[in-house]
Amino acid sequence: MARIDYVNDPLAPTPNSIVPAVSVIARDEADRILLIHRTDNDLWTIPGGAMEPGESVPQAAVRETNEESGYDVEITGLVGIYTDPNHIVAYSDGEVRSQFSICLTGVVTGGRARTSSESSEVIWQPLDRLDALNIHPAIRLRITHALDTSRTQPWLG
Repeated sequence: MARIDYVNDPLAPTPNSIVPAVSVIARDEADRILLIHRTDNDLWTIPGGAMEPGESVPQAAVRETNEESGYDVEITGLVGIYTDPNHIVAYSDGEVRSQFSICLTGVVTGGRARTSSESSEVIWQPLDRLDALNIHPAIRLRITHALDTSRTQPWLG
């Protein structure tokens, strides 16, 4: 299923759903960030996705990271809660979501790189080479917040 992300676009369709989602920013010993190349919109992103009934936020984050990247993670912290009403995601099946994503930090505890139906590539990208990749502005914001060592509180917005 294809998707289109709209940010601050007056022509964005009207949302018809809101789905709690999670995402994970994992870094390795070489200070690289775990990224996947999405199959539905051809963008690079951090692992993540919708929560399923009966899951906690950390459980969903661990599951989504493993499903999309092949890696097992342990959740270590909260980057923020992202609920920008001007970020709309439209899917090819007619669903149009308002953004509601909880971004966490994590460390890899096992597994190995593996693609899925949602990811065509899995990489560890050096922080100084993030600008070389096509990353959605909403995901760049999460990465910026996670890397900002002066932040003392999670993002709420």
